[in-house]
Amino acid sequence: MLNGTEDEEKWLAEGIAGIQHNAFYMHRALDSNNLREALKYSAQMLSELRTSKLSPHKYYELYMRAFDELKRLELFFKDDSKHGVSVVDLYELVQHAGNILPRLYLLCTVGSIYIKSKEAPAKEVLKDLVEMCRGVQHPIRGLFLRSYLAQISRDKLPDIGSEYEGDADTVMDAVDFVLQNFTEMNKLWVRMQHQGPGGVREKREKERSELQDLVGKNLHVLSQIEGVDLEMYKETVLPRVLEQVVNCKDDLAQYYLMDCIIQVFPDEYHLQTLETLLGACPQLQPTVDVKTVLSRLMDRLSNYAASSADVLPEFLQVEAFSKLSNAIGKVIEAQLDMPAVGAITLYVSLLTFTLRVHPDRLDHVDQVLGACVKKLSNIPKLEDSRAMKQVVALLSAPLEKYNDIVTALTLSNYPRVMDHLDIGTNKLMAMVIIQSIMKNNSCISTADKVEVLFELIKGLIKDIDGADVDELDEEDFKEEQNSVARLIHMLYNDEPEEMLKIICIVRKHTMVGGPKRLPFTVSSLVFSALRAANGCDIEHVAYEFFTQAFVLYEEEIADSKAQVTAIHLIIGTLQRMNVFGVENRDTLTHKATGYSARLLKKADQCRAVYACSHLFWVDDQDGIKDGERVLLCLKRALRIANAAQQMANVARGSGGPVSLFVEILNKYIYFFEKGNKQITSSAIQGLIELINTEMQSDSTNPDSVADAFLASTLRYIQFQKQKGGVMGEKFESIKL
Repeated sequence: MLNGTEDEEKWLAEGIAGIQHNAFYMHRALDSNNLREALKYSAQMLSELRTSKLSPHKYYELYMRAFDELKRLELFFKDDSKHGVSVVDLYELVQHAGNILPRLYLLCTVGSIYIKSKEAPAKEVLKDLVEMCRGVQHPIRGLFLRSYLAQISRDKLPDIGSEYEGDADTVMDAVDFVLQNFTEMNKLWVRMQHQGPGGVREKREKERSELQDLVGKNLHVLSQIEGVDLEMYKETVLPRVLEQVVNCKDDLAQYYLMDCIIQVFPDEYHLQTLETLLGACPQLQPTVDVKTVLSRLMDRLSNYAASSADVLPEFLQVEAFSKLSNAIGKVIEAQLDMPAVGAITLYVSLLTFTLRVHPDRLDHVDQVLGACVKKLSNIPKLEDSRAMKQVVALLSAPLEKYNDIVTALTLSNYPRVMDHLDIGTNKLMAMVIIQSIMKNNSCISTADKVEVLFELIKGLIKDIDGADVDELDEEDFKEEQNSVARLIHMLYNDEPEEMLKIICIVRKHTMVGGPKRLPFTVSSLVFSALRAANGCDIEHVAYEFFTQAFVLYEEEIADSKAQVTAIHLIIGTLQRMNVFGVENRDTLTHKATGYSARLLKKADQCRAVYACSHLFWVDDQDGIKDGERVLLCLKRALRIANAAQQMANVARGSGGPVSLFVEILNKYIYFFEKGNKQITSSAIQGLIELINTEMQSDSTNPDSVADAFLASTLRYIQFQKQKGGVMGEKFESIKL
């Protein structure tokens, strides 16, 4: 037990001083080619590594000082001309060092030279060294000793193609050596948890974490052995590594080593040994973070699948999805106390995997969602924000993959997962769905899919139990409801019967939205129904819509601004309708022009009346083109503009703005271009002169906006005159 940071720093300084002192005399012996003295002082130098007072981090600093000196000693040992002793004799000589730890460091150093000399097979020397290192059983000292053995031997393994390659079983010798060293190091590492009093467990875990890479390096070395092909990995390497992982019964070691296996060995090896690797997961300690291990495995396999289409048949051949799905089920079943976020994270990884590997298998996607529903069903209320975030990721994955909500609507378990979201997250997910539809311009064209869709977004269209609509932020509420309104316009089918079903479903859902939502959604529903009636030649239904609209206008709308908005909405909608016969259309246009002329303000009257001119001229191939009635509307608008000007003169002693005249001029130009023979160039000429006269009048107030508008209009006429051709001839007679 350490007495504090200061004591440890003191012990480290003493150890470094001891190494430097003995290294100084070792260097003198090396320079004088005195082998006996060199061995004496090198052993004393290495004795400093026998300390038990340092933490792993500080011990590592001490070890690196000794390691640097051992490299110089190795160079001396290599040159037998300096010390006159053969490598075989030297290997025997160093085994007589007094203490076991210095003896084994020296033995490993000389053993490295022994293998290089090829005076003995590499496998025999390596076997000898790995066995002798058992003599040090202190966890930290033993780990660093075996780490040194791994370091000096990694380029001397009897691998295929190596200069140290031996007989036919040479690769197995290399594998056996690395596996044996790995096994012994893992045992030492695990044993660290039992050292010291029980109250410092957290500190010991931190120290063990600092040493984990020493153990993991062995697996990296294994993965680099050329002779370890898929067959050997499948039959020997993986089973022996997993045996050690499972049997050590240590959660820290199991988690780290499983992650190491996944990271260091090739993807194709994982795919072909999936059953073996997954079979170890339920055998791990209950406290092991298996979800992260499995998630990383699935992420690696997903990336492997995405790297090339050529590897996809391998996934089908080994039934990867089925094996992963079963393994996840067993892990969740075995770990009863696994938090919801852990289970859902596993399902997110599995869904990501199947979307990359088997995007056409919607049954796999629905199976994952169904498994998630089953897990969530055991939880009374999902309150963990991290788990909620993972559910959103689960629901978003199919939308991102298919870029098509229609595909997601075929998944029976999709809405069942959404039901487990809290109110706020449910609405957030509903907005994600609507945004996906808008982004991809998806058309939902069948009644059954519309039904599923509106069940998914019900959090936006009606009050869910526990929600208080009055507490919502006003801007957020408007954005949500406008999104629903836009969504309604995306629902369409050319078949009248199916479209009627869609409208009825939308009506069923939206009409329960309450007084705050209905103003946003009902208008979209009405326009959607009008579009259906217009497209299907259902004249009486369309006529009834307009009749009711005029009734509402007369009886319910008293505010003058609201009247202006409503009448323009009626005019614009009526202009697009082509379902009406002559009699019904005349009735409706007459009402529209009449209400326009009776608005409170003259300017509003003028603009509504000239807007009515479009009711008599529709550009469609079969659209109405009544030039006389267009002209009547425009002349009536001019009279109203004149009246407004005179009223302004009486009231203020000066004329009003001429912007209304400029607006009417633009309507004249529009219909003139469209070929309305009742609109002549002389009429346009007269209107231009009238405007110029009004603007030059002393009684007219300056209006920079109107001036700019007129200048822009005149530039347009000049452009048309200069363009030439038929249009240029039409405008030629207009003088500016």
